[in-house]
Amino acid sequence: MAPLMDYAAPSPRELDRIEVETGSGCHAGAERMSAEAAANGKSALLEGLAKDYPVGPHDQPQSMCPAFGSLRVGLRMRRTATILSGSACCVYGLTFTSHFYGAKRSVGYVPFNSETLVTGKLFEDIRDAVHEIADPALYDAVVVTNLCVPTASGVPLQLLPKEINGVRIVGIDVPGFGVPTHAEAKDVLAGAMLGYARREAEAGPVAAPRDRSDRPSIALLGEMFPVDPVMIGQMLEPMGLAAGPVVPTREWRELYAALDCAAVAAIHPFYTASIREFEGAGRPVVGSAPVGADGTAAWLDSIGETCGIAAAKTAAAKNLFLPAIRGALAAMPIKGRVTVSGYEGSELLVARLLIESGADVPYVGTACPRTRWSDPDREWLEARGVRIQYRASLEQDLAAVEEYRPDLAIGTTPVVQHAKAKGVPALYSTNLISARPLMGPAGAGSLATVVNAAIAGKDRMAAMKHFFEGVGEGHAAGQWQDLPVDRPDFKARYAAKRLAAAKAEQAVGS
Repeated sequence: MAPLMDYAAPSPRELDRIEVETGSGCHAGAERMSAEAAANGKSALLEGLAKDYPVGPHDQPQSMCPAFGSLRVGLRMRRTATILSGSACCVYGLTFTSHFYGAKRSVGYVPFNSETLVTGKLFEDIRDAVHEIADPALYDAVVVTNLCVPTASGVPLQLLPKEINGVRIVGIDVPGFGVPTHAEAKDVLAGAMLGYARREAEAGPVAAPRDRSDRPSIALLGEMFPVDPVMIGQMLEPMGLAAGPVVPTREWRELYAALDCAAVAAIHPFYTASIREFEGAGRPVVGSAPVGADGTAAWLDSIGETCGIAAAKTAAAKNLFLPAIRGALAAMPIKGRVTVSGYEGSELLVARLLIESGADVPYVGTACPRTRWSDPDREWLEARGVRIQYRASLEQDLAAVEEYRPDLAIGTTPVVQHAKAKGVPALYSTNLISARPLMGPAGAGSLATVVNAAIAGKDRMAAMKHFFEGVGEGHAAGQWQDLPVDRPDFKARYAAKRLAAAKAEQAVGS
């Protein structure tokens, strides 16, 4: 029987054994694993990832394992099976997190050890697992994902059959040393699926989508709050257009409908691989999004010009929706200074909406890269004095909180923690900001309630900070009769020993 199974948590001893045998895991070092991947035939893959998802000025943003992004895309699709190939600890963490975020199906796992990894038996095990699970009665596609160690070891997923019994097989590599963020990993899988679907459509007739408008459609690129596509569709209707599928899609046949669009709206502008597939299909791409009054007006103009819509129809759409947006913004103003940071890719859009709501936004940090599709948002923000940091590091986001002393900090968990420790109100961007509509009249004012409530709590934050004053931090955290003495000399000594041991281990393995 093929070694495909629902994943069960390994024992700590088993984790240690696999780590030692394979030299694997996130701690093996990005440079070392990249070099191994290149030596094992993955140099073209790494060059492509570096081109699609450039890093710098530092190595890459501090974010969760990027494979979580592609895993979520596959688990959200109907009739799609997912198989992971990677270190046991990585698979455990990814499956735990995916189920924490509501995945309702099993994740396949093909385990390995040093022997199966080195001899090539791991690839055979993956191939057997794919053949076992490829049941056309259950699935349209099977997604197989190499994590860091199989990628570094050169496991050739491209040699898997392209289809088995009519079930599509999509193999991707999502190594943490090649894909900077989980947001971009979504594009790795979405782009691979679009490429597969495009080749199918070019070869002959394909399955029709469940719902298909009789009007030209605008494909929407990037995950967004469920109300936003509906709102965009309403704004496009006076122009004789319809909102197409959201990519990443929820089922395979929606990929065909997405490709069969009049234009693509790059709501999230870093989906490089997906944009390449759309452009290969001859579809034009429009940046930015209908956020706020200025953003909506400019976006509708761009869509109308790209799709050849009569100026009168575009003007009708603007006349219908812009007054409602301005009214909603005026009814729910935001007063205060706000710094924005995050890794979802919508940070620039959030900043635009905050500014149009009346907020002072001096800094926006995003873990995602700068692309030409984000230029409209960047130019609008910079014209208003906003400092934008693409590929922002945690240190840069924290420094912005210190520099600007905002009334509210929007950011990732460590940014929120740092701000609150300083007595500054803060909101976690993923759960409290990204989980709200941003587009059109529905988005106008949607942030005001939570943002104003948080800013209003500034006195309460100050009272809490005063109450806990003197509790201690770092080595002195907690309340003590005799305050512990910090011993930095011990830390330095053991840090030197760990560094020497790591260098010795690396020398043995080279």
